[in-house]
Amino acid sequence: MQTQSRWQRVTAAIRSLMQLLLFVVFSAGVVVLLLFLAGKFHTKVPADAAEAKGRLISPETPIAVVELVETPRFESAVGSVRAVHETSVGSKLLARVVEVNVRAGQAVEAGDVLIRLDDTDIKARLKQAEAALTAAQARYEQAAGDEKRYGNLVKDRIVSQQEYDRAVAAVKSAQAEVRRAQEAINEVQAMLDWATIRAPMSGVVIEKKVEVGDTVGPGQTLVVLYDPQRMQLVAAVRESLAARLQVGQSIPVRLENLDKQCEGIIAEIVPQAAAASRAFDVKVTGPCPPGVYSGMFGRVLIPLENERVIAIPRSAVRRVGQLELVDVVDGDRLVRRAVRIGRSLDEHRVEVLSGLRVGEKIALSAGGSDHE
Repeated sequence: MQTQSRWQRVTAAIRSLMQLLLFVVFSAGVVVLLLFLAGKFHTKVPADAAEAKGRLISPETPIAVVELVETPRFESAVGSVRAVHETSVGSKLLARVVEVNVRAGQAVEAGDVLIRLDDTDIKARLKQAEAALTAAQARYEQAAGDEKRYGNLVKDRIVSQQEYDRAVAAVKSAQAEVRRAQEAINEVQAMLDWATIRAPMSGVVIEKKVEVGDTVGPGQTLVVLYDPQRMQLVAAVRESLAARLQVGQSIPVRLENLDKQCEGIIAEIVPQAAAASRAFDVKVTGPCPPGVYSGMFGRVLIPLENERVIAIPRSAVRRVGQLELVDVVDGDRLVRRAVRIGRSLDEHRVEVLSGLRVGEKIALSAGGSDHE
């Protein structure tokens, strides 16, 4: 039994040793594979001395000088595009919708019929008011005739002055009844006009909130319109920057989605800051590119003091993958150098954040970018 137990322990030890050996061999294989993929077993090619020093400058190569320029500095305030004139068209009646002639995005002219409401009961009330006016006019005519006759009789003392005064009062009462009946007709006619909802201005429908068959009540919004010819950017500007602005000032506006920049005019600075952000609402209007819609994102560029930045021609920058490179003149050769490019200063120049010094000379390229 002891011999068997010893043999089992030896067998277990051999098995553990084999597992350890297999793990070591596997690990070594993985390390060798990684070194192979990293190129450690490839023959190193010595760098060419001429390449390390750069290439010779061709006489046809255009050369530019790295400059220190003064440029305006801006700070942006985000905002949203809104219509200067936006209106909600509501109902003044409790009635059922019988006709809808608009949809969201549709252009309408002032006076166009947008929605019709059921006016059956209003027309019936109008007929009743017209009948009441006819009756009032008949009573007035009768009272006027009686007053005229009593006027002749009172002169001959056939009727008393008191009877004549009652006839005069009856005429005045009949006149009042006629006026009241006429005003009742005007009131019902106005209600009848309310049953036809018309566009109060020319514009574009933002939202249609009812459908045929819906019952609407007084004050309920049916359609929302805005004037696309008069748009504004409303931006929240913090207190320190708002103090730099004034109504009537020209200011740049950037529309991110359209990748457009245009000049606007500050139309209004709301004289009340939000309690949470201490920011003022600044409304900027002006000519904007086509395709601007209410709700679009934009930025107001607030001018600050000028700043000095290093600038080079845009055509000097060569892009290789994610790298931005320039060819720097070093004696009679061009040495490629990595730089970090900032914002565009204008159509032809860009800002250099690092990698170049003022006064250095760089080569220009025709295309301005490489993909190697």
